[in-house]
Amino acid sequence: MAAATPTYDLVLLLDAQAEEPVRAKIVSNAKAAIAAHGEVTRHDEWGERALAYPIERRATAEYHLLQFHAAQTSLIAELNRVLHITDGVIRFRINKLQPGTPAPPDLKGDRGTGASGGAGEGASAREEGERPRAEEHAA
Repeated sequence: MAAATPTYDLVLLLDAQAEEPVRAKIVSNAKAAIAAHGEVTRHDEWGERALAYPIERRATAEYHLLQFHAAQTSLIAELNRVLHITDGVIRFRINKLQPGTPAPPDLKGDRGTGASGGAGEGASAREEGERPRAEEHAA
C-alpha cells in the first residue's frame, strides 16, 4: 500500500506597500512552482492584516494561505530558497500537516480581530493555564 502524499501549508506575508501586480506575481509564481511538482488544493486570500509586531518597519502585511500536496521534498527546498530571496515577501512558513488536521479557519471576513482583538483574550487564557504548571514545578 502506497503512503499518502503529504499535505503542506504555505503561509505568505507579503509587503502591503508593494504594488498589486508584484504581490500577485509572487503568489502566482509560488502556485506555479507547486503545480510543477505537486498539487495546490487550497488558496485563501486573507487580505491585509496588522502584524503582531513590526517586521522590517512594516505594521501590516497581506496574508495568503496555500495548501498543497508534494511527494518530493525538493519542492519544499526550492520554495524555501526562492521565497527567501524574493523581494516583497516579509515572512513565510511551510508546515507539514499531520493526517486528520482540521481545515483552516475562514478568515476572509474576520479583519477586526487582527493582532489586538483576539490575541488579548487568548493571552489571558494562556496565562491562567500556565500558572498551575509553574506552581507545580516550583513545589
